[in-house]
Amino acid sequence: MLKTWVVAFATFFVTIGPVDLAVLLPALTPGMSAARRRTTAVKSVVLAGLILFCFALFGNALLQYLGISLPAMRIAGGILLLLFGITMVFGQQSGRSRSTSEEELEAVRKEDISVFPLATPLMAGPASMGAAVLLMAESRGEPMQQAAVLLALAAVLLVTLMLFLLSTRVQKRLGVTGQYVISRTAGVLLTALAVQFLLDGLRASALW
Repeated sequence: MLKTWVVAFATFFVTIGPVDLAVLLPALTPGMSAARRRTTAVKSVVLAGLILFCFALFGNALLQYLGISLPAMRIAGGILLLLFGITMVFGQQSGRSRSTSEEELEAVRKEDISVFPLATPLMAGPASMGAAVLLMAESRGEPMQQAAVLLALAAVLLVTLMLFLLSTRVQKRLGVTGQYVISRTAGVLLTALAVQFLLDGLRASALW
């Protein structure tokens, strides 16, 4: 059981990427108050946890029932992430009133950031969903091993939440200019990650 937990923890840690996400969080939430950012962090982790636990328990049967392959999920996640990354790079450049654009941006982020892209596809993405399905499939018939996989997933989500909450301190030190610079840089990185999702999905679909 311990070996299964270690393998599952390492797999989820790599596919979810808590450290990378904590670095991105300040760039994804410019202008948010500390309280709102904490709420967003908690909500995103809870939503990602629900998605990943559902995939761990029912994912294989659901994908088979719907006829959806993991490569298709990678491609879909890549497209969504690409659109958001492009918005981060170019969407904040506006010649309109500063107060209006900032209010609109804040309103959109208050509703959407915790769900997309934080919860999915960044945390509950094709890689982590696929890992949950595969790890549970390998442990089928062994309740203790399946419990170890679920506990490992919970542990990684807890680490992610802790790093998210610590990242709010970074936000206070960046300033407006620093936030915009990091936001655009993060947008470029997200678009690159999205393209990688697409390439992985296309490559896997050719071998499917």
